[in-house]
Parts: sequence; C-alpha cells; structure tokens
Amino acid sequence: MSLPKFIVGMLFALAIVVAWSWLGGASFGTTLLRVVICAVVIQAGYFAVVYAMIARRAPTPADRLRDAERKLNAPEVAEGEKLGSARRSLH
Repeated sequence: MSLPKFIVGMLFALAIVVAWSWLGGASFGTTLLRVVICAVVIQAGYFAVVYAMIARRAPTPADRLRDAERKLNAPEVAEGEKLGSARRSLH
C-alpha cells in the first residue's frame, strides 16, 4: 500500500471515530483520546505490515551479486583459526 492511500484511509478511519464519539455524546477529551489511540494502533499496524513485507521479500539480483562479491573478497580462514597480528594488518 502506498503512503497516500494509507493516509487517506487513516483519515477516513479517524473521521469515523470522531463521528462515533460525537454521536455517542462523548466529551472532547474522550474523543481526542479515542482518536489518538486509534491513530497509534493504525500506525503500528502499518509499520508491522511494511516490516513483514520487507522481511519476507525475495532477494533481488543486486542483493545476490553483492553477496557473491563479499564472498569473493573475503579471505579464507580455516575453522577455529584465530586471527593473529599478521592477519590483522590492513596491508
């Protein structure tokens, strides 16, 4: 979902909360509290959905290429080998 669609949807939902509170006879403070809570819940949900979409996306060709280059440029170190002072030099 794009950001403009999200903002329009959020404003529509908040307008419904305001109308529901007003028709229910809630005070201004109660209405404001309901709107703030609704906005926080909507925002947290949007963040969670976007995070989940990013976390489970397939790697792009650029990601695969970057990983391959890192493996080619990384020095081979035997398992259990400690990095001595000679290995720590920056060349």
